[in-house]
Amino acid sequence: MNLPCTREMGMEVCCTLGMLEKQQALELKKAGLTAYNHNLDTSREYYPNIITTRSYDERLETLKHVREAGINVCSGGIIGLGEAEEDRVGLLYTLATLPTHPESVPINALLAVKGTPLQDQKPVEVWEMVRMIATARIVMPKAMVRLSAGRVRFSMPEQALCFLAGANSIFTGEKLLTTPNNDFDADQLMFKILGLTPKPPSFTEDEAKSCEEENCKAAVSV
Repeated sequence: MNLPCTREMGMEVCCTLGMLEKQQALELKKAGLTAYNHNLDTSREYYPNIITTRSYDERLETLKHVREAGINVCSGGIIGLGEAEEDRVGLLYTLATLPTHPESVPINALLAVKGTPLQDQKPVEVWEMVRMIATARIVMPKAMVRLSAGRVRFSMPEQALCFLAGANSIFTGEKLLTTPNNDFDADQLMFKILGLTPKPPSFTEDEAKSCEEENCKAAVSV
């Protein structure tokens, strides 16, 4: 990705590149990075049941490097991993007690993928998503709470409940990494029906079309 070129177009740029050292974060800031996504995924207590390649403290260290470099933080988690309600509270508690709240908090619902260890997990109910979003909104009132992966399973009225609960941003585009997502046209129709006005893009229509052709993913705030 050519960060300087993208920034010259007036676009905000968010990357997900895994663990970062202090110098790497500084170089990304120098290149023009706007925000960095690095999810905690779940509570500290439940984390070892899901991830063994890096520790919880290492993830928090990456968030520290990002913040100290002057880059906005995007960090949230996934529900439906088999965790208890206490783990969901623990995740939000950790995020809400960081020295500075993340500017963006994605709330993801697991989409079980065949062939993975979590393939038989029960799908997340919309009420679970609503509670998670509402709690995130209360404890991090100024954050962009993003209705993220898994919303493809929710109907338009169910997504409306998530917006009413406090979600004020979505990720749009046909895929999120390896899982399906609601496409742009469907989201535009939903916004029209629900009377939601998307935040104006900071780039031109031609630039947006070029981005779409390159299979870019967009975060839409409402």
